[in-house]
Amino acid sequence: MKIFGIILILAGIFMLFSSSFSFTTKEKVIDAGPIQISADKKREVQWPTYAGGIVTAVGVIMLVAAQKKK
Repeated sequence: MKIFGIILILAGIFMLFSSSFSFTTKEKVIDAGPIQISADKKREVQWPTYAGGIVTAVGVIMLVAAQKKK
């Protein structure tokens, strides 16, 4: 639980400073037997800024709860 709390805090901080991230995937456009044509497609994942604050807060709560269990 402690490790998961730390991971959530780090992810929340990243989400606060960056509102999205993008990546590229390959998609088959034509697949006709031995002939295959593919294209790169750029995708983007976005989230609202307050989501980073919520994730960070949940991580801190989990970290505090893990410390109190000891």
